[in-house]
Amino acid sequence: MSVFGKLFGAGGGKAGKGGPTPQDAIQRLRDTEEMLSKKQEFLETKIEQELTAAKKHGTKNKRAALQALKRKKRYEKQLAQIDGTLSTIEFQREALENANTNTEVLKNMGYAAKAMKAAHDNMDIDKVDELMQDIADQQELAEEISTAISKPVGFGEEFDEDELMAELEELEQEELDKNLLEISGPETVPLPNVPSITLPSKPTKKKEEEEDDMKELENWAGSM
Repeated sequence: MSVFGKLFGAGGGKAGKGGPTPQDAIQRLRDTEEMLSKKQEFLETKIEQELTAAKKHGTKNKRAALQALKRKKRYEKQLAQIDGTLSTIEFQREALENANTNTEVLKNMGYAAKAMKAAHDNMDIDKVDELMQDIADQQELAEEISTAISKPVGFGEEFDEDELMAELEELEQEELDKNLLEISGPETVPLPNVPSITLPSKPTKKKEEEEDDMKELENWAGSM
């Protein structure tokens, strides 16, 4: 089907059934843009040809040159009109695309809202609160069970905590004293000073014998 057939032909099939859809209208506007773009290219070519003809005739054939310039002006006017039409069509197409997008977004949001409503139809807020309370109670019970299981059991052996702590502190003090002793070394006991008085030396046996002989000699001399 030709471009004009798409725009004005086909008997308006969907239009007769309640108006065109946004997608159909957008497609027709795009087809119109394509047609006008081709028209632009045709006019630009004709303008270039008429300008070449005017230059060719120049002063040699002023009448032919003037006719070429007139045609060129008409083509330029048509080209300007097409530029304006394209701008209008482009604006209309973009607005229609935005409207179509918004329509689709709202449609999908409405569909999602209906789906959410359907999902909530089978839910009772009171039942939900009751279920959440049951879950909380079960969690609390599970924590109590875990605490009871993890608590150490003495199997009948009971000890005085204060006595155990006192014994532990005593052991820690003994260990601390031992470490301090190893660090400082054995305690040194001060010794008494050596007396400065010279003691008489013990006489030897030979010297004692000589003294006895001298005493005996003196006694003998005194008796004479």
